[in-house]
Amino acid sequence: MNVNEIEKAINIIKNSKYLTALTGAGVSAESGIPTFRGKDGLWNKYKPEELATPQAFNANPELVWEWYAWRMKVVFDAEPNPAHHALAKLEEKGILKCLITQNVDDLHERAGSKNVLHLHGSLRIVKCISCNYQFYAEKPIEVKPLPICPECNQLLRPGVVWFGEMLPSDVLSKAFSEVERSDAIIVAGTSAVVQPAASLPLIVRRNKGKIIEINPDETPLTAIADVSIRGKAGEVLDEIIKLL
Repeated sequence: MNVNEIEKAINIIKNSKYLTALTGAGVSAESGIPTFRGKDGLWNKYKPEELATPQAFNANPELVWEWYAWRMKVVFDAEPNPAHHALAKLEEKGILKCLITQNVDDLHERAGSKNVLHLHGSLRIVKCISCNYQFYAEKPIEVKPLPICPECNQLLRPGVVWFGEMLPSDVLSKAFSEVERSDAIIVAGTSAVVQPAASLPLIVRRNKGKIIEINPDETPLTAIADVSIRGKAGEVLDEIIKLL
């Protein structure tokens, strides 16, 4: 961890009038949540693209629900890590105005963050494939029998954005609105290649704002970031909070 880069990041944060954050799978991975498939090999014979699509759900809803029930258990059993707590603290101090995440877990909320935008939906939401019915899941879904909508008798599905689906327009619109207002953004644990999330920091830069990148690896964002800190989000953000 580069001390100079940490100091530069702290200066940007202190001088910002409207700071936002964008988080990706790397932040949740530090809580033991696999970035997509489990390391135990249980689902390794499937590609995510074969399970996380409307077509896969239509063809074999039971298989898709089994995978999501497993993912729900992993996520619901996980605990927020120092990165989640640090970002919640930044919001509590009135410094961080909005947190935009590509993650479908609720670890940011459980750490205390209030203003969170989920670009890719949430595993806590279960919704109907046909009507507007949805509910908040306190525990993983029982797959047998398959969950049915109590209002229209159609199948229920996970409230996440699948490959080939549009992001929720209201959430995306709010995310764009937030970064348009931002004079600084923290980008943590994201590969910076998945669109449209990858374009959000670029809007901050276009408006002469500052980019703080935190990632163990270089990304396409590294070259244009004002500060790029090589390290895990939990360790780096925890250090930033302590020094703030």
